[in-house]
Amino acid sequence: MANRGGRRDVLQTLDDRELLRRYRLDRAGIMFVVDLLRDAITSPTRRHNAITPEKKVITTLRYLATGKMQQCSSDDLGLSQSSVSRVITQTLTALSRPNIVTQFVSFPLDARTVHTHKRAFMDIAGFPGVVGVIDGTHVRIIAPSEDEAVFVNRKNFHSINVQIVFNAACKILDIVAKWPGSTHDARILSESGIRQLFERRYVPANCHLLGDSGYPCKPWLLTPYLQPRQGPQLNYNRAHKTTRAVVERGVGQLKRRFHVLHGEVRLRPEKVSKVIIACAILHNICKVRQIAEPLEDGDEDEDEDNDEDGGEEDIHIPQGNLAQSGLPYRANFTNLHFRQAVAPCHLRTCDGIKNYHSFTAHHLQLLNARHRTQSVNGLFFRCSILRR
Repeated sequence: MANRGGRRDVLQTLDDRELLRRYRLDRAGIMFVVDLLRDAITSPTRRHNAITPEKKVITTLRYLATGKMQQCSSDDLGLSQSSVSRVITQTLTALSRPNIVTQFVSFPLDARTVHTHKRAFMDIAGFPGVVGVIDGTHVRIIAPSEDEAVFVNRKNFHSINVQIVFNAACKILDIVAKWPGSTHDARILSESGIRQLFERRYVPANCHLLGDSGYPCKPWLLTPYLQPRQGPQLNYNRAHKTTRAVVERGVGQLKRRFHVLHGEVRLRPEKVSKVIIACAILHNICKVRQIAEPLEDGDEDEDEDNDEDGGEEDIHIPQGNLAQSGLPYRANFTNLHFRQAVAPCHLRTCDGIKNYHSFTAHHLQLLNARHRTQSVNGLFFRCSILRR
């Protein structure tokens, strides 16, 4: 890639370590994203100084990594503030297209992948049948000009409430990033595609999500006991808590990797949704490429904006409709699987996680070959991430 119009060619001048620090991907990873989006972001003009797809991608990555547009324009890239804003908007729009989203963020439905996920979760704390852990997390936004009040969450700041599902390796399986901050997690779930997948039985039998008590207890969504008795219920809660901690780690990794999600995003809500979805896709690309999260730019604290983090014992969801249908199932499940305490985590194996990484490496080869959902031969169900 030539140096055009005085713009610095960072892909040629920076090594992989510095690229990872600045852009969260190495050179090969950046070019993977460039090739993925090239047709959508290539300028139609034939001017010799047109902004290249490579420049557009690294500018957007820099914004997502720092959360500061001015950092992009002063980062030796030779772009004005107006050009940076235009480039980021174009790239985020391309990256959040449904055909791109479903290629990288899809809930597993085939038997082989489901078994891999269940085994990986089982190896954490002995909780059987788990294929994902679910939670809500808030992304702070500037007060919008329309419907401002509905974006104020229970902690009294404006936000988007994001529903997110992780597997045991903290890879994102499903994400919904369109709801105002005042919306309860249970409401988001009731309107989501993930609920339809389970209730219409697209997901194989004996598969569960784990969620906190802000969610309704369902046969496919197991929540903790609010006042567990000694014995099976307490054993269940301990295994549940340890296993569900994956979602907290996953959200922490996502926000440390892309600092734009840590601070106040100064964009309209619909653009913030694109930012969140783009970060989810790039997070999964990092996972598939086995790129470790950056430590030098982020803090190690738990996500302070994670919804319902005030303690499970004082959280109450609306009674009726969805709320109680899973309680008999949970009682039987608990008595069947948790009569005895589960072995501590450090005594359990990590074979499930290793098998997962083996699977994702194979998945990456397929994606590099074709760049479309069909490349995984039907492994994943095409579900809409941004349902209207």
